[in-house]
Amino acid sequence: MDLEYLELSELTAMLRDEVETSFPAPVWVKAEISSLSHKQNGHCYLELSQSERGVVVAKVRATIWAARWNYINEYFKSVTGSPLDVGMDVLFRAQVNFHPVYGLSLNIDEVDPDFTIGANERRKRETIERLTKEGLIDLQKELSLSLLPYSLAVISAPGAAGLRDFRRHLLENEYGFVFDVDLFEALMQGDQAADSMIVDLEMIEASEKHYDAVLIMRGGGSDLDLACFDDYDLAAAIARCPIPVFTAIGHDKDYHVADMVANTFVKTPTALADLFLDCLIAEDQRISSFETRLRLAFSGRFSAMLSRLDLLGKSVLHAADKRLSDASHALEMIEAKITAGDPRRILDKGYVLALDARGVKLSSASGVKPGDAFQMMFSDGTVKGTVTSVEPAARLCHPERSEGSITSK
Repeated sequence: MDLEYLELSELTAMLRDEVETSFPAPVWVKAEISSLSHKQNGHCYLELSQSERGVVVAKVRATIWAARWNYINEYFKSVTGSPLDVGMDVLFRAQVNFHPVYGLSLNIDEVDPDFTIGANERRKRETIERLTKEGLIDLQKELSLSLLPYSLAVISAPGAAGLRDFRRHLLENEYGFVFDVDLFEALMQGDQAADSMIVDLEMIEASEKHYDAVLIMRGGGSDLDLACFDDYDLAAAIARCPIPVFTAIGHDKDYHVADMVANTFVKTPTALADLFLDCLIAEDQRISSFETRLRLAFSGRFSAMLSRLDLLGKSVLHAADKRLSDASHALEMIEAKITAGDPRRILDKGYVLALDARGVKLSSASGVKPGDAFQMMFSDGTVKGTVTSVEPAARLCHPERSEGSITSK
């Protein structure tokens, strides 16, 4: 049985006729750049695709000929700040071609840079809405930075100028503060940048070393260069990180989703260095204030103690002076009594001191008998004699009745 068939060349010719008939003029098409290769001959070869829910649903080859490449790429760069690159959503005008050997292809002669910028903004809004719905936007804000942050994990490109500025400003500070900074190298632009930074975050979280903070930094760039910082997966990883994350990924006009979910964001790496220096400066000033307060308190207590000691000293001296004065007065009284009782003073008044033969004072006539030797001491001399008789005291009033006498020799 003979079957009707077409030669392949006949089929491809028919397809070419249909394509050229259906698309006689260039058309505007939206797609994502899956691959891009600029050859030495000046031509640029691309692969364009469309994905839905992560699945590629369409793919086609495209070419920008050398005659149009420089104009298209330079104009696109002047508007967006970045050249055409993999991962970008682009709106382009192209002539649809079908070649019998090479198949379907698109010859691009125009690219709309405003669409690419707008597509990124739409994707950014969708990411913010999703993070908000999932409760991730403010999750990092619940974490607190330690009072004296010392160990810092930095995610950055190793040769970035912003990283050099940060290290110089932080590590060569005028205060002599010391920090421990570990670099985790990452791609900071392009379609692989977000995944690269996510891997670094996972490494930092899994590290046995304790880090006080994670710092993600880049010294600015074009909107498309920094589009990776609006990536949902990166923003979610930052939000869920158990360590406070700080970002410094652009200049004044840049504000990305990564900044929104971070614990704290600043504009430049140098400003980030200042933030951590300020932490130590504030703590140093707080400690200095304590030192001043302690010094003043100690000085006040010391002055009070000196005043009390001065008063106590004066009190002791006053008491000592009084005791000495009283003692001196008592001594004077004793001296006066001793002086008043001095036998020589008594003798000077005309009294006589009677002594026995041994020189012991005779205070009574009892115990004295005739024949005992005695002495009578006057102020101007001593008289010695012998008792001839002892008369009772009553007879002293009537001398005529005296029965005895004392003679001296």
